[in-house]
Amino acid sequence: MSSAAAAAANVAVIGGGISGAVCASLLAARGVAVTLFDSGRGAGGRMAQRREVMEDGTELRFDHGAPYFTVTNDEVARVVSGWEARGIVAEWKTMFACFDRATGKFTDFEKEGSAKKYVGVPGMNSICKSLCSEDGVVAKFGVTVGKMDWLQDRSSWSLASLDGKDLGHFDYVVATDKNVASPRFSGLTGRPPPLDLSLFPRLSVMVQDIPVRPCFALMVAFSEPLAMVPVNGFSFNNSNYLSRAYCDTSKPGRSCVPPNRQSWVLHSTTEYASKVIDTIGPRKPSADALAKVAEELFREFQATGLNIPQPIFMKAHRWGSAFPAIAVGGDDKCVWDKSTKLAICGDFCASPSVEGAVLSAMRGASKILGCLNCPSGL
Repeated sequence: MSSAAAAAANVAVIGGGISGAVCASLLAARGVAVTLFDSGRGAGGRMAQRREVMEDGTELRFDHGAPYFTVTNDEVARVVSGWEARGIVAEWKTMFACFDRATGKFTDFEKEGSAKKYVGVPGMNSICKSLCSEDGVVAKFGVTVGKMDWLQDRSSWSLASLDGKDLGHFDYVVATDKNVASPRFSGLTGRPPPLDLSLFPRLSVMVQDIPVRPCFALMVAFSEPLAMVPVNGFSFNNSNYLSRAYCDTSKPGRSCVPPNRQSWVLHSTTEYASKVIDTIGPRKPSADALAKVAEELFREFQATGLNIPQPIFMKAHRWGSAFPAIAVGGDDKCVWDKSTKLAICGDFCASPSVEGAVLSAMRGASKILGCLNCPSGL
């Protein structure tokens, strides 16, 4: 890159999900120094993969967040084909259907030529992991940003962790966590949110409290295939408990030992998840609470009459505020405050999907590169 401005700029990206990872890699590719902070153990966000070890030492892996993604936007398609060429994404060529709980029958088998389904290889988190380890990106995991201060006189941001450690000064900040200015952050941590919106009245309308759809994911493994299930993915009709089910082991690049074993991920309905969270509160659920959820969701799976055998492994995970119910970014597909050099990106800015998250990240990166007078050509 020719622009010295870019080389001198440093950017903090908050969140190592797909938006943060894409934005970080696009900026780093143009010579910008990027530090990415994520409170989790690794990259992925809702494109995470869970590794579980059974008592006999066998390892199981579950894509317990986004099961796959589709692409309709040309710009995003170009990026995804690059990932495909690198082998971190593959097409999941499989048939989906709908299961009607009332009639006990599968209907609406997918037509040929429906949208391509993409998955990360060997896990959904592979895309984020790969992007976060590119040259020019310094990724710091296990770090929750607890405070973001705009220093007007220095025209830069000062970031501190939840436990008060100084994380450094940055020319630009990209926030991809929709709770960065939300009271929901306080519900989870007992602390005020990192971004004090009283100082940013223009932003407050957009980002203070984005409605979400909570969901519980049930990770379940069987020692044999589900013989009465003719598809690898299906949605539920007329179930109060379950919304979708996916066979993880049928995805490309998933090595499976022993060969007959099947791993499935089931997602609850929003209504069921809301009811549970109303009862147990917003904080991290206890192991007992999760075990009860797992039992209830599995009982509903068995009640389908699909001859579901006893599992060899079962565990529930809560996505409390992961999936946004609206998009706030308007035509920009991101929220950009030029005066404080702050970009807010994520699926909650564009459309609640992996594709929306990628598009929003591309737009956020463009805004910053535009300020640095970089030829944007993203």
